[in-house]
Formats: sequence, structure tokens, C-alpha cells
Amino acid sequence: MAIEFAVEISQLRATLATISAVSDPEALIAKIAELSDAASAPDLWDDPTEAQKVTSALSLTQNELKRIDSMQQRIDDLEVLVEMAVEGDDAETLAEAEGEFHAIKKDLDALEVRTLLSGEYDAREAVVTIRSGAGGVDAADFAEMLMRMYLRWAERHGYPTAVLDTSYAEEAGLKSATFEVKAPYAFGTLSVEAGTHRLVRISPFDNQGRRQTSFAAVEVVPLIEQTDHIDIPDNEIRVDVFRSSGPGGQSVNTTDSAVRLTHIPTGIVVSMQNEKSQIQNRAAAMRVLQSRLLIERKAEEKAKKKELAGDIKASWGDQMRSYVLQPYQMVKDLRTEHEVGNTSAVFDGQIDDFIEAGIRWRRSKDAQE
Repeated sequence: MAIEFAVEISQLRATLATISAVSDPEALIAKIAELSDAASAPDLWDDPTEAQKVTSALSLTQNELKRIDSMQQRIDDLEVLVEMAVEGDDAETLAEAEGEFHAIKKDLDALEVRTLLSGEYDAREAVVTIRSGAGGVDAADFAEMLMRMYLRWAERHGYPTAVLDTSYAEEAGLKSATFEVKAPYAFGTLSVEAGTHRLVRISPFDNQGRRQTSFAAVEVVPLIEQTDHIDIPDNEIRVDVFRSSGPGGQSVNTTDSAVRLTHIPTGIVVSMQNEKSQIQNRAAAMRVLQSRLLIERKAEEKAKKKELAGDIKASWGDQMRSYVLQPYQMVKDLRTEHEVGNTSAVFDGQIDDFIEAGIRWRRSKDAQE
């Protein structure tokens, strides 16, 4: 047993060394120092949006360094625990060490996934849009279930979110919703969630209790930054203003504050209604429109390269994940084959295993191409 643990602990150290080489703790320390200086500036909160961005980046960078440092300490402690168990011939302590080994390995796997996020926009914050598809009221309800799932996932990780737009369906659920996840690498992490999601269950809206299959689409784009230079001529945009709908405070349904932008050349439509003023909604809508145009431009460039190379196969299937609640319970990703039976936990935001499997799958596909 001691020999097995020696090999396993050696493998843990090798994995951590690889992660450290990519994460570059010295660079993280330098970044923390830079952000700490910015956070201590006396005029920081003159611009609340920038202040929140700085303090959030500081906290997340500190946590990233802390995860690497604490992982080193956990491996050291595990080695000591194993030595104590072997010397004392203590089966209970040895079992404790085995449990800690598996916990460390799982956490290391999660850290290792972060090193795979090296795409051009992977480090960006994310804008997520969920739209109900085929399936009527069940699809609208499913869209709302997915939105809650992602918001709970973000909450579990301490990632700030902001709902930008919600379009409610007539009977229940959502026609569509758009929200931001304000954390570094949110786009790279959540981009593997993009695609068509399918739900199979006994419909709570069918008085005959029949099984219903419904669909929802998830779109993930990187948040635009000023350096991206996405210029949109005014004559390419149609602007419509309308009265906000759905639940809200006193300002909802009283003024034409909601804004809908239509990009005429592409047909992309972005609606925003969750801010109080028309100016704020228009600015938010423009930011999301620019983000979508940015990712579309990159997708066109990638598709053109594939065409020139004689490979025009789509990167994503029409359906990437199934959530089955009846006649059995299972959530299965059709790309990675990863599946779990605890559907309640998944809908409560426990989707890290799916995301990690998706990121590894994507890296494997990119390497093959």
C-alpha cells in the first residue's frame, strides 16, 4: 500500500507542477500586486463599474493563486498522513488518506482544465442567451430551468451575474433570457455549453400526463471589450423602443425604456429591458450585439479555413445534451458520453463535471483538426 501511495503522490506532484508551469504563480503574484494598487486608489469608486471589475479581478486572481498554493500543502499533508498510517499500521488513517487522495485528484483535474482554456477569447467574461425551442410551454419552462441551472452554477463559484433581458412566455417559463457571467474565463468555461439541449419528461402542463420532449438553445459569446474594434454603422442598425414586460419594480411597464436592436445585414436581434432607462438598455444591447458580431466573424473565418482545407463538417451537433426525467432519470452529454443519474443536482447547478468533460473533448477535437 505504501508503494502504491508513493507512486500516486508522485503523480499528483507531477500534475501540479504542470499546472503551475502553465498558470505561472510569479505572474499571478505580479498581477495581484498591480490590481491591489489599483484597488487602493482613492478615486477607485468614482467609476463604480470599473471599481467592481478591479475588485472582482483581484479576488479571483488571489483565489487562483491560493488554489495552487493550498494544493501543494494538501499533497504534503497527504504524504505525512500516509507515513503515519503505515508506521502505526492504522487502517482507519489509511482509509482517510485514500479519501483525501481522491479528493485532491478531483480538485487537480478541475485545476488542470483551466490550463486548457487558451483560446483567443477564453479569458473573457461571458454573455449567455437561452431560447426556448420546439415543445411549446414545456420548452419555455425548460428554458427557465436552464437559466436557473446556470445562475446557480455561477452562484456556487461566487461569480457575479447580471440579467440583461427576460422575455416571458404567456403560460409559463421564458421565451428567451440573456445574462452576463462576470468572471475571468467565464466564456472559455461556458462556451462548451452552447448548443441544443433536450428535455424528456411527463409534462406538468398536460392534463393527460403524457410524456413530452422539448428543446432549448444556449448561446454563449465573449463580452466585448473596447480593444475589439467592432464598428457598426448607424445605417445597419434598426432601433425599436417599447414598454418593458414581466415582473419588476415601479418603473416597469410605465415608460418605453426597453430597446430592441436589429442588425440589418445579419438579422441578429438583441433586446434589453432590465435596466431602468432607455439609454442604459441601448448601451447594454449594443454591447451584446457587438459581442455576437465578434464571435460570428471569428466563426466565419474558422469556417472559411475549414472549407479551404476541404473539411466543412460542423463542429457541434444539433443536440449536445439530453435531460431525461421519465421513464428514468439521467443527464447525458452526447459529445463526451459523460452522464449522471442525479438530475436534481444538475438542475441545481452541479454541472462542473459536464463542463470539464466538454473542455477536454473540445481540446481533443481541435488537436485532431
